Parts: sequence; C-alpha cells; structure tokens
Amino acid sequence: MRSTTTHDTRPRIIRRPHVLGSLAILAITPFALTACSGGGGAAAGGDAGTLTILDYYNNEPDKTLVGDALDRCADDVGVKIKRETVPGKDLIQKVLQQSSSKTLPDVLMLDNPDVQEIAATGGLSPLSDYGVDTSGFAKGILDAASYEGEVYGLAPTVNTLGLFYNEDLLAAKGITPPTTWDELKTAAAALTEGDTYGLAFSSIATYEGSWQFLPFMWTNGGDEADLTTPAVAEALQLQVDLVNSGSASKSVINWSQADVNDQFMAGKAAMMINGPWQIPALSADTNLKYGSVQVPVNKAGQTPVAPLGGEVWTVPVTGDKDKQAKAAKFVECISSDENQLALAEARFTVPTKTALAEQYVAKVPEMAAFTEQVANARSRTGELGEEWPEAATEIYTAIQLALTGQATPEEAFKQAAAG
Repeated sequence: MRSTTTHDTRPRIIRRPHVLGSLAILAITPFALTACSGGGGAAAGGDAGTLTILDYYNNEPDKTLVGDALDRCADDVGVKIKRETVPGKDLIQKVLQQSSSKTLPDVLMLDNPDVQEIAATGGLSPLSDYGVDTSGFAKGILDAASYEGEVYGLAPTVNTLGLFYNEDLLAAKGITPPTTWDELKTAAAALTEGDTYGLAFSSIATYEGSWQFLPFMWTNGGDEADLTTPAVAEALQLQVDLVNSGSASKSVINWSQADVNDQFMAGKAAMMINGPWQIPALSADTNLKYGSVQVPVNKAGQTPVAPLGGEVWTVPVTGDKDKQAKAAKFVECISSDENQLALAEARFTVPTKTALAEQYVAKVPEMAAFTEQVANARSRTGELGEEWPEAATEIYTAIQLALTGQATPEEAFKQAAAG
C-alpha cells in the first residue's frame, strides 16, 4: 500500500474514519458553493493556459518521475502547469482548506480510498461530462474511482501485495514457493531456524495491518460488509497460528511494511508479505536473491484476490468549465498507454490497462506476480464506499485482539465491531 501507508511503527489505534468523515461533512457546503460559484477554482479568472496541480509525490524519486509524466501531458494538452506537492498525511486537509477558500486546483491527485468520500461532497467532476474513455482499465481501480455510477478519476498505475521469498533459504530446505495456506504454514515452520522466522507480515494497528489482511480475507470469501463470518475468522486464524507456532514473530503487531522489509533484507525472515515498491531496495542488495509469487490461497483452485493501492487523478469542480475540460484531457493523458508503461517501469507499479500487462511484464519480469495479482485485485472502497474506513479500523482492531491473545478470531471481530 505504498500510496496509503504512513510507515508508522507505533502500535496505536488511528480513528481516521471519525476525523476524515467529520472533515468531509464540514467540507460539503464549501464544495457546493464552489461548484455553483462560476469562478471558485484556483485558476478561475486566471491564466487560461495554466493548470494548477496538487499531489503528494513530494519525495524523490517519485516527485521527479511523476513530474516528468506531468510535463509530457502539459505539452500534449498545450498548457503550462503549476504544481504543488504536499506530504501524504496533509493532502486531505489541504483539499478541504482549498475548497473552503475556493482555491481548488484544476487537477487533483487522491489516494484511491479517498475518492468516493470526496466525490460524495460534490467537489469532483465526473469524467463522463468530458467524454473521457474509461474502457480497458482494470475493474478494481474503476470501482475505486467511481461514486454512484460515475467515474471521477483515472489511475495510470497501481500496486498490490504478493509473497516475496529468499531463494537461497528456500533452496537450502528444498522448498518451493507456497501457493496454499497449508503449504505456507509448512514452509514457514521449516524455514524458522535460529533468529530467522519463516514469514514476516504487518499486523500493525493502522491501515497497513488491514491492507495486509485483505488478501487472505477476500481470497477466502470473506467480506467487509460482514466481518463476523467464519470465512473472515478463518483468515485471522491463519495469522494466529503462524504467530503462536513461532513461524512468525510476535512483533508483527508492531511492524509496518517497511519494518517487514527490513526483517527480510536482514535475513530475519525467509518470506514476507509486501508490495513491489520494495523491489528497488531488494534489488540493490547484490547478496540477496529473491523471488515473488501471488499471495497463497486457502484451498487450491481459489483465485487470489488482493487490494489495489495507487493514486487517482481527478478534476475538481472549480466553476471554470473551459479549464475543467482541459483538466479532463490532462487526466486522460496521464493514463495514456505511454505514460502507464513509463511510470510502471520506473516506479515498479502495474499499468491499469489490462491490455498492457504482457508488454509490461516482458520489460519488467520481476513484476509478473504483481501484474497477475492486479487482474483480480479489488478496491477497498468498491463495496462500502465512504464507509470503508470504519471497516478497516474494525479489521486492524480485531487483528490486534487476536494476536495478543485477548480474544479468539471469532470474538475479536465481534468486539471490534462493538468497540
């Protein structure tokens, strides 16, 4: 979840649903006023040849890599751009402040789980208003960018989760990469030796913990609309079994995904659940031989289903119809085939147009498992929409309760829902 993680290693409960939900409610009136003002946007009444852009790619190398794509689109659309970047944790607050002061940007990047919540305020313009072609994109990312049947943004690339493994450690034990939960538990037990655990994953009390749980829950038929089903409890029981058997460290309740990667690179974990954004660091270690496969399923024959991470580019309602139309062309350009392939290759992400998958994997073979995973990946907000944050909080709360022995997996989700 590169796009949505804070890499905060502290084991704390973050009640983001309450904070973001309240802010979004407060923002409805400013957004509505902006939409009806006829001149409320940042560039309304300003230079018609300049588009303002807001995103959270404020760190290198992403700042420059994304900036190059934006520059290409500026040339294609025939505009100049004025770009502002902010830290990821500050983006939503910035957007709400801008909506209140009627200074929204012409092009706005949002983390995909936030799109529906902002669209619900009336602050985003549906792409159908401008004839933007949304065909050919992976269903999961279109679900993430849709609200009440309208698509509000496009993502050039996405990320997801997979299982990384240390080739040398598995080869030494004669183990092939596991594809089922039983194989995962057997391999993890065999690979646990000395100060090396068989498997590392993040079960921290933040959205990262929920994100890493979703592949197991969804693949097993669990659903965020009802977290008290046996299928959900069975997925959590897998984590409990791995920790209680000693195949995974008790510290998983404190580990962010960055911490998990550190354990793997230090040889303290033979396998890990993580995302492709870790590949540059992994590949930089010339002593580390690693591979990756899709997240194991409970029973052979099940389809692996993992969550989609990534950012969606949208057109805010600024009141300047001409500039909104140019912004829509700009958003369409960012997700062109050329930009999808360029960004995916440079950033180790996956193109969102499924027809590009074969061409992409030929260029970046180490992304094969993640590209396969994206084909069946799901949006976190696809079912619950703006209510997803509440479910995410219940998930990581239940995980903490179960892994610390305070409740069985079945009771953990009941307690999390009640609390």
